[in-house]
Amino acid sequence: MRFRPCIDLHHGKVVQIVGGSINDQDTAALQTNFTSENTPAHYAQLYRDAGLRGGHVIALGKGNEGAALEALRAWPGGMQYGGGVTPENAGVFLDAGASHVIVTSYVFADGRINHERLTALVRAVGKHRLVLDLSCRSREGKFFVVTDRWQKFTDEEVNAALLQQLADSCDEFLVHGVDVEGLRQGIQEPLITLLGTHSPCAVTYAGGVHQLADLDRVKQLGNGRVDLTIGSALDIFGGAVQFADVVAWQLRQ
Repeated sequence: MRFRPCIDLHHGKVVQIVGGSINDQDTAALQTNFTSENTPAHYAQLYRDAGLRGGHVIALGKGNEGAALEALRAWPGGMQYGGGVTPENAGVFLDAGASHVIVTSYVFADGRINHERLTALVRAVGKHRLVLDLSCRSREGKFFVVTDRWQKFTDEEVNAALLQQLADSCDEFLVHGVDVEGLRQGIQEPLITLLGTHSPCAVTYAGGVHQLADLDRVKQLGNGRVDLTIGSALDIFGGAVQFADVVAWQLRQ
């Protein structure tokens, strides 16, 4: 298990938000936990110096391309990129230094997997450089992939069958527990258990972390197979969990 760092961008600034509150049609609805005065490159360099690979740069809406490229160029090969990725523009981010591109809405179009689009992405970037974002919300006791800034439910349930099917087309999965993302009130244990039991490939979970002990809890629930992102809870983003303690935890693994 690894800790995976993050850089979330909104209007070119590094932010931490409450999951599901971002809405392109209603910017006033956005609930922000933290907005940094530091540059995206500052965080990329921080992660690089700590030796934390495999994190992600996520553009939340439009107006973030320059900031994203700045972060990727600050640590070539060290981070992944997600946000509006298509076969046509993926090369821009890979050429800037992204190790992988992360995709949700382009593939999960009209509530289902669009296999033609998925095939086009694999052809454009290669399976080994593609991460599928299966960020999800709970409905009637099951988890369903959500798209369009986490506002729209798809018909695709995150379960063993879906994970097995999609693993043939990507290198990793990224899964935000949207219902708890940014709330710092606890992780979604059933989702982590599901991922640790059924994901055939590398998978990273994000959402709800509020204490250092959550690292050990995710390691246990995920059978050591689920990596963890911590955002709003970290002191570098205004939270109480010390980044230095997380780095020390990682070094002990």
